[in-house]
Amino acid sequence: MLDNLPRGTICIEDIEMGMVRYVQKIVTDEDIEKFSEVSTDRNPVHLDDDYANDTIFEGRIAHGMLTAGLVSAVIGEQLPGHGTIYMSQSLKFLAPVRPGDLVRAEVEVTGIEIDKRRVKLDCRCLVDGKKVLVGEAMVMAPSRKFD
Repeated sequence: MLDNLPRGTICIEDIEMGMVRYVQKIVTDEDIEKFSEVSTDRNPVHLDDDYANDTIFEGRIAHGMLTAGLVSAVIGEQLPGHGTIYMSQSLKFLAPVRPGDLVRAEVEVTGIEIDKRRVKLDCRCLVDGKKVLVGEAMVMAPSRKFD
C-alpha cells in the first residue's frame, strides 16, 4: 500500500514555509528482504525470527535506513521533488519499525534560502501517530531559472 500526494516538482520559487508532504507505506517482509539484498546488511535482527525474538526488540525489525528511505522518497518525488539535490541529512531513530507497520514519512519546510536554492526540511516518520524517526535535511531545490 502506497498513499501519497502527487509526485513531481515544486520549484524554489514556489516553496513556502510550513509546506508539508508525505508518503505512507506498509513495510513488508519482502521490503526487508530486498533491502537486505541491496544494502548487504543481513543482520539477523531483520531476517531471523528466532534470533530477533531474543533481542531487546523481541521480534524482527526493519532496517532503520529502509525507514529513512521513505523520507528520501518524499524529498525526491514531492518536496521539492524531481531535480532535488540532497546536501545533508541528520537522523535519530526513536523506535523500531516492524513488518506490517504502516509508516507515514513527512517532510516540512522550516527554512528557505532562495538565492542559494536551499531548503531546510524537518523530517519525521510515524507509526500509529508515534514518532519512530526524526531528523533534518538540507536540499538544493530545482528552479525555473535553470529549466
